[in-house]
Amino acid sequence: MSNNNELTADDLEFLGRPLHGFLSVAGGAQPPQPRPVWFEASAEGTIQLFTEPDSLKVRRVGRDPRASLVVAAPVGERERWVSVAGQVTVEADGAHELASRLAARYWDLDDETRARDLVGILSLDQVRLVIHPETVHRYAY
Repeated sequence: MSNNNELTADDLEFLGRPLHGFLSVAGGAQPPQPRPVWFEASAEGTIQLFTEPDSLKVRRVGRDPRASLVVAAPVGERERWVSVAGQVTVEADGAHELASRLAARYWDLDDETRARDLVGILSLDQVRLVIHPETVHRYAY
C-alpha cells in the first residue's frame, strides 16, 4: 500500500473506468454510511459527483465538510483499490454536464430506457460535490 496527497497518472487511469465508488461523508456523532456513487476524477486531481441539493450527502457536508471515496477493481481482476479523503465543496454549476458525461460512461445511452433515465436526472436540480484530496491511499497486488 502506498499513500500521498495527490492522484497519480495510474490512479487517474484506474479511476477513469466505469467503476462505482463508495462515498462516505463525515456524519458527526453518527458513523459514516458509505453509498455507491458515480464519480469523475478530474485532470486537476479532484473527485466530483452530482446529487440533489437537499440530499443527505449535502446536508452532512454542510455540517462537516469531510468525505472519502473508495474505488476497487471488480471481482476477477487483480486486487486494486484507491482511496481519496479530503475536504468537500458544494458547487452549484456544472452538475448537469457532469451527469451527462457520467451517464455516457456508465450506461448505453442508445438504450431508450437509459436515455429516458438521463432525461429524468437532468430534469432535477443538481449540485456537484467536489472532494479536494488531502490523502490518497492505494493498493495493487
